Amino acid sequence: MYLKTLHLRQFRNYFDQKVAFDAPKTILVGNNAQGKSNLLEAVELLSTLKSHRVSRDRDLILDSQPIAQIDATLERQTGAIDLSLTLRSGARRSLKLNGEPLRRHLDFLSVLNVVQFSCLDLDLVRGGPEGRRNWIDRLVIQLEPIYAHILQQYNQILRQRNALLKRSKAIRKAEFSESFDKNRFIGYETPEDQNIAEFPMPNAQFPIPNSQSPIPTSELALWDAQLATAGARVIRRRDRILERLMPLARNWHRSISGSAEVLDVKYDANIEVSSELIGKDNLEGVRQAFLEKIQKRAIAEQFQGTTLVGPHRDDIIFTINNTPARQYASQGQQRTLVLALKLAELQLIEEVVGEAPLLLLDDVLAELDLNRQNQLLETIQERFQTLITTTHLGAFDSQWLRQTQILSVASGQINRFEI
Repeated sequence: MYLKTLHLRQFRNYFDQKVAFDAPKTILVGNNAQGKSNLLEAVELLSTLKSHRVSRDRDLILDSQPIAQIDATLERQTGAIDLSLTLRSGARRSLKLNGEPLRRHLDFLSVLNVVQFSCLDLDLVRGGPEGRRNWIDRLVIQLEPIYAHILQQYNQILRQRNALLKRSKAIRKAEFSESFDKNRFIGYETPEDQNIAEFPMPNAQFPIPNSQSPIPTSELALWDAQLATAGARVIRRRDRILERLMPLARNWHRSISGSAEVLDVKYDANIEVSSELIGKDNLEGVRQAFLEKIQKRAIAEQFQGTTLVGPHRDDIIFTINNTPARQYASQGQQRTLVLALKLAELQLIEEVVGEAPLLLLDDVLAELDLNRQNQLLETIQERFQTLITTTHLGAFDSQWLRQTQILSVASGQINRFEI
């Protein structure tokens, strides 16, 4: 697939900017905060309908403007495709495919496939679990667009269940506070009562609040069942994609590290379920394990007022030579690991989709040493259309630059770069 044109209107710091991509490799060069990353973010939105930088559409719209528009022309093996995304500050976004409005976001997802590699991805190893969950979710959506609906359904159920648990906690707290105040008032009515109040009998003056939830059991059980069903689907699809990605990442890692290290990637589910059970695609078995873990954590959930079980608390574990990378990997090892993952993403998407995805490199080359830069640039060649942002051209080979379209970016304006 090949991105031919991009038209940004009132998006971020772009008022009205058209770009035609004339070469497989395009470098966007300019100082920081000029709009280079904003352009890559627009391409990412056309692919996944999500930004890895912000969650609100109004943050993507140029100041004081009501809407933002992103239009693109994409060339695929099946022919040319026109994509259009309209963002609104106070209303729902709208999508068009070849000029036709779409009611379902699923029909838009992954028409354009991309792999994004930015300096933020270097935190994938040392950062928190949420970053790793977001990373695998973005990849699964590219390969299985229906997963976006599955994940949305799970998050909706999770919000409803959390609201129920929060309400239960508030009711219990109010009941305890009322009981405490009442008994304290009674305890100081007379001197004799005051003496008694100083040495209350166990569970008499200050009764322990009822450990039973004020929520009807049947109501919570309903949400438990829905959460387990949706959560099992999330776990299964995440694990399935990781199983396909892992051997590719391991091969790339071996190549970059000179066969000196062995990478392993494992999905760490929050529920007590064996990887064999997930691997066998046993949805009912995962669901039952989910429900059993909910029962074990029921009291803790009621007192904390939130859901403690489910894929929203899962993690992905990276190990190098059987050593946890998050705790012990050096900076160089972390960069090698993330680069191997990104190269594996490119390879996996190409294998599944049947066409090479776009590669978006957002100011990341400066974070890689010469060996890792060369590994990445050699892999790209003419195989992947690549958009690269940088503040200077010093890191690029002169022959490589001669085969590259170079654009300058300054204050939301894009022009051809004059060497």
